[in-house]
Amino acid sequence: MQIFVATRNPGKRREYQALLSDLGVEILTPEGINLQLEVEEVGKTFEENALLKAHAYVAAAGIPTLADDSGLEVDALGGLPGILSSRWAGPTDADRIRKLLTHLKDVPWSRRSGRFVCVAALALPNGEVVTARGTVEGRILFAPRGTGGFGYDPIFYVTEAGCSMAELSPAEKNRLSHRGRALRALRPRIKALLDEWGDTPRLST
Repeated sequence: MQIFVATRNPGKRREYQALLSDLGVEILTPEGINLQLEVEEVGKTFEENALLKAHAYVAAAGIPTLADDSGLEVDALGGLPGILSSRWAGPTDADRIRKLLTHLKDVPWSRRSGRFVCVAALALPNGEVVTARGTVEGRILFAPRGTGGFGYDPIFYVTEAGCSMAELSPAEKNRLSHRGRALRALRPRIKALLDEWGDTPRLST
C-alpha cells in the first residue's frame, strides 16, 4: 500500500517517515515520482491551506495523500507569522528566525508565549478528506539553541520539555511536536482505511 506525502521539505519528509513507519505502507514523495506541482497557499487558515494541498496532490498522484500546513503563532505579534511562517522572510530559516527575533527584541520572557500549529489532511482518490490539528505550546527564546530540527525549532522553547525544539532528539520531537500530534490523531482513520486502500492504483517508483 502506498501513501503520497505532499511535501518537498526534507525535514517534514523525515518526520512523516518516522511517524508512519509502523503502518506497513510505502511512502512516496514528489521527488520520488518526479511530480512537479506547485500549490498556491491562498487560504486564510492552516485548515484551508492543508486542504488546498491535499486536494491538488491527490488529484495529481491518484493515491491516498497526506498534506499539512503548519506554522508558528506568536501571541505578542497577534499570531504572526502564522500561515505565513515559511514565507514571512526568506529564503532561509536563518532569515526568518532573524526577522522574528528582531520583532521581539524588546518583548520580555513573560510575554513571549506562542505555539506551533499543524493541520494535517488525509485525502483519498474518491474525494473523501479528513483533517486533524496538533499544537504545542511554548515561548520564543532570545537566541537560537540546539542543532536539530528545522524552521523555527532553535528559538522555540517547549514548555513541557524544558528545552528548545531543536535540542530534542528526533524521537522526542515526534512525540511532542504539533505535526506528531496531528498525525497521531489521524492514525485511527488511516488504519481503518488500510483495507480499502488495497484496491487503489499503485504508482511505480
